[in-house]
Amino acid sequence: MMSGVNVTALVVFVFFFVLVTAMGFLAARWRKAENSNSLDEWGLGGRSFGTWVTWFLLGGDLYTAYTFVAVPAAIYAAGAAGFFAVPYTILVYPLIFTFLPRLWSVSHRHGYVTTSDFVRGRFGSKGLSLAVAVTGILATMPYIALQLVGIQAVLDVMGVGGSESTHWFLKDLPLLIAFGVLAAYTYSSGLRAPALIAFVKDTLIYIVIAVAIIYIPIKLGGFDDIFAKAGEALSQTNPATGKPKGELFSGPNNQWAYATLAFGSALALFMYPHSITATLSSGSRNVIRRNTTILPLYSLMLGLLALLGFMAIAAGIKLKNGQLAIPQLFENMFPDWFAGVAFAAIGIGALVPAAIMSIAAANLFTRNIYKDFIRPDATPAQETSVSKVVSLLVKVGALVFVLGMDKTVAINFQLLGGIWILQTFPALVGGLFTRWFHRWALLAGWAVGMIYGTVTAYNVSSPVQKHFGGSNEIIPGIGQMGYIGLTAFVLNAVVTVVLTLVLRAAKAPDGVDETQPSDYTADAGDPGVKEELPAPTAAP
Repeated sequence: MMSGVNVTALVVFVFFFVLVTAMGFLAARWRKAENSNSLDEWGLGGRSFGTWVTWFLLGGDLYTAYTFVAVPAAIYAAGAAGFFAVPYTILVYPLIFTFLPRLWSVSHRHGYVTTSDFVRGRFGSKGLSLAVAVTGILATMPYIALQLVGIQAVLDVMGVGGSESTHWFLKDLPLLIAFGVLAAYTYSSGLRAPALIAFVKDTLIYIVIAVAIIYIPIKLGGFDDIFAKAGEALSQTNPATGKPKGELFSGPNNQWAYATLAFGSALALFMYPHSITATLSSGSRNVIRRNTTILPLYSLMLGLLALLGFMAIAAGIKLKNGQLAIPQLFENMFPDWFAGVAFAAIGIGALVPAAIMSIAAANLFTRNIYKDFIRPDATPAQETSVSKVVSLLVKVGALVFVLGMDKTVAINFQLLGGIWILQTFPALVGGLFTRWFHRWALLAGWAVGMIYGTVTAYNVSSPVQKHFGGSNEIIPGIGQMGYIGLTAFVLNAVVTVVLTLVLRAAKAPDGVDETQPSDYTADAGDPGVKEELPAPTAAP
């Protein structure tokens, strides 16, 4: 690792950081409505984005610093297991093609801003809506934290912030500054800021990947040498476990874990509040359908990006903190000026999703906790003010999460959130297609899944972490290692179905469904779908 500050890379990084900061504040004037004091405007960008804006926004939302730092870092540390992110992004798009257009239609018909708004309206249950909202906020916090880890990894490699012996405040000051700027323009511009910045972020990422996938293998002697060196390094014994460090390709013993993690992650991805926020910001149902067909272009990018983990091994990079592997690879391989471009891509790749995630979490709190339980008569302007403040608090919570926990296991932060958010699938996706599930059964199933998933994940240890050391555990009844989140989801679904049968037989009181079948296929301009929608009334 180079000592001191890489001045050239830092100057380029700061240039792009200042550029996107200016864009973030100017975004408040982009597509500005006459009345911006509503969550439709601040939190959903006026529900007016077209195909390309939505594509960049969703791409900026889903392909993050986690993509650039944690996925290749997982491959650098363990090999083929880290490639689970590639098949799950392939599986997810046919899945969302079936339900996202329905969610867009019913949300625009009724003015829903969050998934909890829909759940409350569909099942007539504030309790179930609260469970979905709290889960969304909990799952989003570690995801935001992961973005801040990505920024910090870049700053560390550039030599900014001092050594481990430096006082914690001085060491973390650059991260605190980046956090402050992010918080300021998100507060000012709402969802318009990350939507505009996403154009710069995605352009930089595509440029960096295109150069890296050609330039770095040439410098390392070609892919044959890269795979040979990676295979040799991964086959060596890990002193902490007494087993090989990893695998160049997934062997028979790990296939259940690999497949269940990929499938469970695919089910969970669009349960996250930020994914839904970006979806509901689009201007029509067809925008969503078109995006599900062109978003897989990002999966191609992800597959190429994942190979950087093997390149870092072949380049002889040896680090205790694997999250620094790819930034260090860029610094070692690229000229300083282009390393700055790559660092900027990672940094902006953290800022865009962090902004969207904080907005999504704030919307959940405002609509489904503050308005439902604290101030039911809140005006749209009051809702917007509360969301702005909460978006700041969410970022502070994520920052504390990062500064107080071990950053070498950053990917497990997001995987833990995936276990939680997957438990909202029956209520959200099930509710989009059927009203058969009973609200109390859905709530009980959610509780079982959350408890099992959290307790099981807590008991997983690793050589560097006593608790929450991974996302896989023995699947009950099968005896194979598998993704905890998917096992919890199966338990959730079983409990929901069984209790629904019991409650239906007992004729337990059901909630009032405020939606109609035609709501799920409505498009912009249809009767009942307005350009500016009032906030939905509380469900009975």
